[in-house]
Amino acid sequence: MRKKETQISTIIGMGAVCNGDFTSDGSVRIDGTVNGNVTVMDTVIVGASGCIHGDINSRKVIIGGEVYGNLNVPEKVELTSTARVIGDLTTSGLVIDEKAVFQGRCDMNQDISKKVKLNNKAVKAMKKSAKSAIVEALKEVEEGTEEKSRESAESTESPAVEEETKAAE
Repeated sequence: MRKKETQISTIIGMGAVCNGDFTSDGSVRIDGTVNGNVTVMDTVIVGASGCIHGDINSRKVIIGGEVYGNLNVPEKVELTSTARVIGDLTTSGLVIDEKAVFQGRCDMNQDISKKVKLNNKAVKAMKKSAKSAIVEALKEVEEGTEEKSRESAESTESPAVEEETKAAE
């Protein structure tokens, strides 16, 4: 019997940095850095170069990189030989390969729910706050660009103004 292959719907590539909480409906592979909590409905795969500074809430997790935070995973947590997890685990299944690093507490209570439930209001609020942060950042960039263009216009005008002043005298 073959294992069911995971269909990855989102990839955070090597070198990419995500600041803030991250939410996805499908499976996610993280080879970059996430500075915030990760909430995924299916599977989270943290590649060997991946790093998460925050909690993970997911159905299943495979870690090959670093996680500094707590994991709430109803089905299975797998730590490969390159994994480094500093935080507490709550799961019903755990696989730790030789040479993996795990520092924390593990709770394998059988009563955890089988499905990660997202509060729709919380998801909408996260989307709204992310959108407002992007709008604010764009405004700051536009203001900075306008200010630089004004400064450069003023610096190109000042010699001409000086020459006109001298000619009028």
